[in-house]
Amino acid sequence: MKPIKPSAYIRFLNQLDSLDRINLGKKLDLTEEQLLNHIILKTSQGKELLVGDLISLSELGSQATLHGRIKSLVVMGLVKLNQDNSDGRRKFVIPTLKAIKHYEQLSTCLEKALKSS
Repeated sequence: MKPIKPSAYIRFLNQLDSLDRINLGKKLDLTEEQLLNHIILKTSQGKELLVGDLISLSELGSQATLHGRIKSLVVMGLVKLNQDNSDGRRKFVIPTLKAIKHYEQLSTCLEKALKSS
């Protein structure tokens, strides 16, 4: 089969593959990635997120699955949970500097892929 000319998206995927080989930590699974994307998007809009908000995203999985993935993101150091001072049962989900750096690396990969067209 004849290779196709790599589009910007294919170059982006190649950049991500290189990034994964450099950062030899635990890779995010699809659910963790979707949760982290949701957290970053809401945070970038200035919205506060509670654990309850995330585990209600039934399109991503069951409440038990999502709760486990949130714990995994905490263990990986990508999010932290801050207890609500007025109601100790509520926990706010906040991305860490490590998560923000992750998205900066993704942005760099995208910019490189677009420049090399």
